[in-house]
Amino acid sequence: MNDLILRDAKHLWHPFTWQGAAEPIPIERGEGAWLIQPDGTRILDGISSWWAVTHGHACPEISARIAAQLEKIHHVMFAGFTHAPAIELAERLLALLPENQTRVFYVDNGATAVEAALKIAIQGAANRGEKRTKFLALEGGYHGDTFGAMSVGARAAFTAPFADHLFETAWIDVPIQNPETSLHQIRAHLAEGNVAGFIFEPLVQGAGGMRIYPAEHLDALLTECRNAGVPTIADEVMTGFGRTGTMFASDRLRVKPDLICLSKGLTGGTLPMGAVTCTEELYQTFYTGDRMKAFFHGHTFSASPIACAAALASLDLFEAPACRQGMARIQARHRAFAPRLAAHSAVRDVRVLGTLLAFDVVPPGSSGESSYFHPVKDRLQSMFLERGILLRPLGNVLYILPPYCIADNELEQIETVILEVLNLV
Repeated sequence: MNDLILRDAKHLWHPFTWQGAAEPIPIERGEGAWLIQPDGTRILDGISSWWAVTHGHACPEISARIAAQLEKIHHVMFAGFTHAPAIELAERLLALLPENQTRVFYVDNGATAVEAALKIAIQGAANRGEKRTKFLALEGGYHGDTFGAMSVGARAAFTAPFADHLFETAWIDVPIQNPETSLHQIRAHLAEGNVAGFIFEPLVQGAGGMRIYPAEHLDALLTECRNAGVPTIADEVMTGFGRTGTMFASDRLRVKPDLICLSKGLTGGTLPMGAVTCTEELYQTFYTGDRMKAFFHGHTFSASPIACAAALASLDLFEAPACRQGMARIQARHRAFAPRLAAHSAVRDVRVLGTLLAFDVVPPGSSGESSYFHPVKDRLQSMFLERGILLRPLGNVLYILPPYCIADNELEQIETVILEVLNLV
């Protein structure tokens, strides 16, 4: 393992690292909810490896489907060609998504799904003869690290070096406690007449601190956009594929989004893939017979046959009773664990939504304010890893978001270690 770390340090540049950061941990293989190091040390994955691994590591059903596809075709450009896995995946996704979604545009990850959705909203307006330049987004949101995604995300340390290059966005308060304030804000911006779209993470903001807010409050904002003719974009990269208790968070909304961004759990975390779905009305603004109104956007690996095969296998697993039972078991355990957490003196604001459990860690003597750069972050993560658990705090916000195959005794192990660590902060 030391040799791997030395070779890594010589050549690789890891995301979200800096001089003095902890050395990366070599992983050789995965098995269900476990990551396994070359020396056999096992780490229990409580966060689905950046929220993507829905069915577990090295899932045999997905591996088998990928292997079968490898015998047929690895890659074909999706401009001017098509293939059965892409068609079948689109059909199955649209059957699961809200009824107003009729078209699927394939990309290769979550950030590029957001980029494509933003471009569709802007060009859709241009194709109708309207110049709309501003986006609306929820305060504190995160949509990726590409330039468009940064533009509609929270302006903070991650985006500061690029501030002069980001396009105009106005932020709406997350409608948690004061939905009337959020309504007033969105009405004022919509009245200006230059809004290209409203993007949001439905029901829960992920990297922004796992902030959960009511569906009915979001519905009120979407109604205002619908009345103003402004497209709405649901970023379901994290919330999709069962994370909030329904297949998609948008299922809980009365007013359905015009565009939906998907990735992460789309392939069960096995291969990079993303997708944007949209309404027929929006799609038709690009198909008028005028070539200059076409959507000139594409990726080399759009609709990768291998990634499509992985996604189809993942959807098969979602339909299996074992997956539904696993999701229900996680939700039940979270609800049972929440009161025990809430009783701890170092814990504040325990929240549960579907298979997500989150809470703020407030060490004795701290101000109690949540922050991505809270000093307790690295200490917490280190203490969990020392005990064989992968939990990656968002500052002082700790959360559990496990793969659906995790067993009761494995969840109990995570819970026991959390309570042990909380007694040491």
